[in-house]
Amino acid sequence: MVMAYYTPEEIKKAKEMDLYTYLDNYEPDELVHFSRDTYMTKTHDSLKISNGMWYWFSQGVGGKSALEYLIKVRDYSFIQAVETILGYSKQKAPIRYQQNEKVKNINVILPKKAPNNDKVIKYLTGRGIDIDIIKECIDNRLIYQQYPNNNVVFVGYDKNDFPRYASIRATNYSRFMQDAYGSHKAFSFKLDSLENNNEVHLFESAIDLLSYATLLKMNNKEWYNTNLLSLSGVYQPAKKIDESKIPLALNYYLNQHQNIKKIYLHLDNDSAGRLATTALKTILPKQYEVIDDPPKIGKDFNDFLCYKKGINYKKNYERVR
Repeated sequence: MVMAYYTPEEIKKAKEMDLYTYLDNYEPDELVHFSRDTYMTKTHDSLKISNGMWYWFSQGVGGKSALEYLIKVRDYSFIQAVETILGYSKQKAPIRYQQNEKVKNINVILPKKAPNNDKVIKYLTGRGIDIDIIKECIDNRLIYQQYPNNNVVFVGYDKNDFPRYASIRATNYSRFMQDAYGSHKAFSFKLDSLENNNEVHLFESAIDLLSYATLLKMNNKEWYNTNLLSLSGVYQPAKKIDESKIPLALNYYLNQHQNIKKIYLHLDNDSAGRLATTALKTILPKQYEVIDDPPKIGKDFNDFLCYKKGINYKKNYERVR
């Protein structure tokens, strides 16, 4: 039996193809739309594909390429997988997809401040967040109550202490969430350590960030000596993972803090969060130690905090909506 031989260039080409591109071009019947930008396979409904990554939840394996999929899911040998991809691509060149980046270069217009922060304090403590941490953020102009609708506003600043970002969300347990006009995600909500340490902890939202700070305090740890950064939403890498960019907030933070050596990823336990974690572990430069540390219970760190405190805020949301 003669073994097939492929050049390094051919193998490199086979490794570059992501799973979505492979299935969409060559096995479209296997690709099933799940929700928004997420797909699953017809054969395995727990295998989700999103933003250039795939993850097979029932088996706990994932990756970014079609080659990895053929080997890990279909049990192909390496040579069989390469041969399959190259065979298809020789017959029909794949159509690739790219994500366009839009950046706002305008000043943020902060919502008007209410005369007090009573509703904000009640809402955040109802989510389990520590009262002293809330008041510290209010005193430092990081959080305030909007007038006249009493929404909570989370503010992000640039290196000159100038507001450049504001996230707004309802305090009445409704699902209202938006960014203030002119917000730039590079300057997202964060808490900087009082000490010059070399770690940063990454979260999807300000609520999760504050929940983690509360958990640190509950464990008698110095939350104020920990760098905490939110991404202001779910990170969505490009469909071709090698073309993905580091999230704006993290990229700006790392440029401003050259001492950072370790990055903790505290993203959600849902499919989008797990895929985003895999993507970040792939594209972040090797100079950083990247640690995946999702909440042990619940979808996010606020779920975990509420569990630890015996709070079920979601019942409140269901009651008022």
